[in-house]
Amino acid sequence: MGDANANSDGKYNPGENQDDLIMQQHREIEKEISDSIALVGVKESLSSLENEYADDDVYRSKVQDLSNKYKSIRRTRPDGNCFFRAFGFAYLEGLLDCQQEYKCFQDLAAKSKDWLIKLGFPQFTLEDFHETFMEVVNVVGGGPNAKEELFRLFNDQGYSDYVVVYLRLIASGQLQQDSDFYQHFIEGERSVIDFCHQEVEPMFKESDHIHIIALSTALNVGVRVRYMDRGDSSEVIAHDFPEGSKVSVHLLYRPGHYDILYPNSSCG
Repeated sequence: MGDANANSDGKYNPGENQDDLIMQQHREIEKEISDSIALVGVKESLSSLENEYADDDVYRSKVQDLSNKYKSIRRTRPDGNCFFRAFGFAYLEGLLDCQQEYKCFQDLAAKSKDWLIKLGFPQFTLEDFHETFMEVVNVVGGGPNAKEELFRLFNDQGYSDYVVVYLRLIASGQLQQDSDFYQHFIEGERSVIDFCHQEVEPMFKESDHIHIIALSTALNVGVRVRYMDRGDSSEVIAHDFPEGSKVSVHLLYRPGHYDILYPNSSCG
């Protein structure tokens, strides 16, 4: 790695801010690592997680607990968009085997643009994102190759990112519609609208409970998140959003990142 205070021509420049340059180098390294990972990966056995934590007793015991409940994992790119991308793919993939629920969701998705416009989102901003979102949603009803096409589109940067943007806008819309409720979850002096503009709508912003609650509520989709951390419990604790809902999407959370989980048939 080159000197953090060296210019592009290799000459040392003491006037440069070393901390800024080091941070820039770290961001470039992180981007290079991130770009080498598929936006949405192939299904893997839970044993791949066991191998990942072979030398970590705490996490290895938690992976063993996960293995009793889930059979597979599908990794997503760690780019700050992983919750929205994982949610979108996991839910639409699940709808491939439930066409009745798919028709209901397709109708809700089609009407979501008008809902967002009524909330004050500019129509010209929404048009392209909603059109692309519906293209991807419509694939689910598209016949025998739908699964392969869905996977292809979620790994096409243009389509995949448009889906993420639109899901972010839906989450923002839900937060703003029920701002009196969500205001209690926002730290500091920020309004709900400020929070949405700064933490929800922009790409690459990581997601927390408030994003999950808003999106799952807006789309009426139950999400179970398994939190894998260094807590004392040997079990990977689950939280359902919204609380008490029928779970359609299972996600694994490790600090700063979400992947998709596939439950055993016995797992609710």
